[in-house]
This record gives sequence, structure tokens and C-alpha cells, in this order.
Amino acid sequence: MTGRESGPGSGPAAGSGPAAAPPTVIVHPDAGVLARAAAARLITALVDAQAARGSASLVLTGGGIGVALLRAMRGNPALDAVDWSRVDVWWGDERFVPAGSPDRNDSQAWEALLEHIPLDPARVFPMGHPALARAGGDVETANPLTVTDGAGRLATIRPIGVEEPETAAAQYAAELAARADAGSAVPAFDVLLLGLGPETHVASIFPDSPAAVATEPVTAVRDCPKPPPTRVTLTMPTLRSAREVWVVVAGEEKADAVAAALAPGADPVRWPAAGAAGRERTLWLVDRAAALRLQPRAGSPEPRGTRPGGARPGSAAG
Repeated sequence: MTGRESGPGSGPAAGSGPAAAPPTVIVHPDAGVLARAAAARLITALVDAQAARGSASLVLTGGGIGVALLRAMRGNPALDAVDWSRVDVWWGDERFVPAGSPDRNDSQAWEALLEHIPLDPARVFPMGHPALARAGGDVETANPLTVTDGAGRLATIRPIGVEEPETAAAQYAAELAARADAGSAVPAFDVLLLGLGPETHVASIFPDSPAAVATEPVTAVRDCPKPPPTRVTLTMPTLRSAREVWVVVAGEEKADAVAAALAPGADPVRWPAAGAAGRERTLWLVDRAAALRLQPRAGSPEPRGTRPGGARPGSAAG
């Protein structure tokens, strides 16, 4: 397995919120290698977090490469090195569609990985969904998400049904606060995963949208330019509170967005991914096609040459 790595400073990690680590870009030959390498890296990161702090906190993303990463984790022989009963699982954003819909990020994550690992149901936090009224005024019960707990017992998790996305956002903010350290509004996520849209959106923060300048921990999104139009998302300050932020991108159709987000001086309101950064580490894990438009920094050599094992789990990433 090979990767091409460019050092910190390939582009700004601009935006509001806590101080940010500069980005490191690691290029993999293709989307399949990228998914497997990111999966191995994530398993190692979770094991390291549990060794250091006793538990781990992970924020998931949707999208094709995000789901491929989860499937690759499921096939990794080191998967059981993680104590999944001590992992908090969150989502960076969610489509405000009925629970159980295949359009929901949590449904995709369940099929790809979560229903196959022994999670603690009390530590899994799906975002709310629209409550569907039945005849007579009753509210439809959400389709449950089923997990197998550490003792091998089936357990169910029901996303909360609410009438408005603003209510779902407020409820998710309350859940975040309940798991946060004293004096903080959100937990210290160990790894926060993000995909990238072709116009540089991350989570459901789209260019020049109210969400791009929101300061509350979680916000509702209406009239989203990409269907479905109604969503709930963590905001940029919350994304930037994570210890590590990993932006995982595959495909030539994303190459312009990668270059725009990593360009010096990129405005995170116009190019939201430019603001996506972790407090301790910011990784851009991309395939060769997505890296096509990247240019070396002025005064710097071409990103450090291909290094055997450059994306192996736990390898130095700058």
C-alpha cells in the first residue's frame, strides 16, 4: 500500500472556532485503496484513544466514500482490537427524512458497519427524524436501528421523532452538551470524519448559506441546494472542536473542490471545507483523481514522494 503525503500547510484551515491544526494531504492510488487505508488508520486511532483516555468518540459522515470506509473497517482483521462498547458514535449531519429511510446517513452506516459490531446502545446518538402523524393524531413509532451489545443481546435504538428540524437540532445539541466536559458545549471528539461535495460543502454546511456562519453547536438546514432540502448539521465551531478532522475524498469530480478548499486564503464561508480542521490534526485523505488539481506550495518541492506504507495505520502524517 502506498501513499503520497504533503506536509502541513498545503492550504489554510480557516474558519471560526478553536485553534486549528494545518492540513496534511495524503494521496492514495484509487478509491478502494483510500477506503482500506482510511479504515485501518481509523481503527488504530480508536485503539489509541481508548488506551489514552479509556474510551473513544467518533463522528461519522455519509456519502459514497464514507460508507466505503465503514465497509472496509468491517472487513479489516484488526476490527476487534477496538472495544466497541467504549465508543461514542455521533453523526456530523443528517437528512431530515423518516427513520429507516435509505437516504439517512445513520441507515447507511448501520448497514455498512454498525449493526455488525458490539456497540453500547446508550453510546450511539442518531439525529432526530420527522415524526409522521397517523390517523387519529398518534405519532408513528420510528423504525428501530438494531445493534448487538457486548453480551450478544439484540438492542434497539430509536431516533427521536420531532415535527421540525430546528427541534431536532436543539435536541442533538442537548445530547452533545450532556456528554461534554464541564464548561464545554460539545464533547472532545477523537476523530470526526467528513466527505466533500463538489462545491466544497462538508456535513450539511453549503457555500454562502446560513449554516456556514452559524455559531450554535447544531443547526437546522432548509432549502438545501442538494436534495433532500431539509437537514440537521453540526456547525463549523463544533467540527473544529474535534481533536482530529479527516476529510476523505475520492473521484476526479471532486478535484476542483479539493484544490479550492486547500488554496491559500480560501474563505470558509464561500468554500466551507476550507474551515474544516481539527485541534490536533487535520488530514485530507484523497485518491489520485481527487488530487489532480493540487499544486505544490510556492517555495516547496512537489509533495514528498511516494513512500512505502505512507498510509499504513499509525504512520506519521505530518
